[in-house]
Amino acid sequence: MMQIDEARALDRDDPFADTARLFDLPQGVIYLDGNSLGPPPRPALDALARAAQMEWGHDLIASWNTADWMGLPLRTGARIARLIGVDAASVIAGDSVSVNLFKLAAGLVMGGAKGVAVERGDFPTDGYVMEGLARLSGTPFALIEPGTGVAGLPDHVDVLVRSAVHYKTAAKVDIAAEEREAARLGKTIIWDLSHGAGLVDLKLERDGAKYAVGCGYKYLNGGPGAPAFIYCHRDVVEHFAQPLSGWMGHASPFSFKDGYAPAKGVTRFGAGTPAILSMSTLHGALAVFDGVDMAGVEAKARALGDTFLAAIEPLGLACVSPPSAQRAGHVSLVHEHGYAIVQALIAQGVIGDFREPDIMRFGFAPLYLTHEAVFEAGTRLVDIVRSSAYRDARFAKRNAVT
Repeated sequence: MMQIDEARALDRDDPFADTARLFDLPQGVIYLDGNSLGPPPRPALDALARAAQMEWGHDLIASWNTADWMGLPLRTGARIARLIGVDAASVIAGDSVSVNLFKLAAGLVMGGAKGVAVERGDFPTDGYVMEGLARLSGTPFALIEPGTGVAGLPDHVDVLVRSAVHYKTAAKVDIAAEEREAARLGKTIIWDLSHGAGLVDLKLERDGAKYAVGCGYKYLNGGPGAPAFIYCHRDVVEHFAQPLSGWMGHASPFSFKDGYAPAKGVTRFGAGTPAILSMSTLHGALAVFDGVDMAGVEAKARALGDTFLAAIEPLGLACVSPPSAQRAGHVSLVHEHGYAIVQALIAQGVIGDFREPDIMRFGFAPLYLTHEAVFEAGTRLVDIVRSSAYRDARFAKRNAVT
């Protein structure tokens, strides 16, 4: 069984010790929910204050030019591009994951693709959006079996929306293998990177991916409701008809002409006016990744998960996450009283989350977590389960957000 001294030894050569100092978490809190909402790094709060107080508060509307608010979605996208392994000019930040999924899937259907699909058990909102698109367009919608990927698509369906990292299990998909199969079958994949961007060492361009979306508020630490992003490969973007043809995707938005003409490149995926305060926060948050080796980030995430699993080994809880080599940034455990256990942990300063029907999720963001803290979180979980402290009635009360 692992001991606390072993966990401390793993922290001695932590390559992210300096990065951790950019995060100011509350005293006494072990935050294991960065896979759902990342904490604010200081550069994010500084950027928000500057945008609110100086750019908006002092320079007012002039900041569309003087602070380059107009260019902020592309500048933010360029920072994200490095983290997902694509060309800097192929990513734009804005809107939400759901809206961006609609843009890509609807554009593909408008371009002649037949049908859209998701895997059963993948993140539900992706399926909801595809169902809505099917009702709107008349294109077929399909739910395919988990893990079958593009090979599981029926003949009448051409487009698969698939998470690169599963939101419950943290299982990673072999993107390169899936893209090779998609090319062989003549199918298209839209990747949802929400649980991978900023954590997994993604190489989308190398692996043949052409379309992807992702959120800005998990491992990218952009704040609640932070803008999402959209990636479209340069080989296909100039022929892509973006269906939400708003003025920020127009070739010349301030010409105010009747009739839509798409902007060049990924800029065409703009729609409405960007949310500048939240976009500024995300842009600032991404500064913590400057010079960071993403392979090292992913490796530490897996190692932190292993430390946690070693700490809770005496409990013998079922784990639905795969072994370390196939796992991304969180670990999911099963317990019939999982909700109450998570609430009891939160009361002791260990913040994780719960997913129906019985999944306890614990996320391991490498930029600010240590092995010692993760081991301590595991020992508190052991104590709560062994003592049955979670049976206190207050921990059974269901909150709106779990």
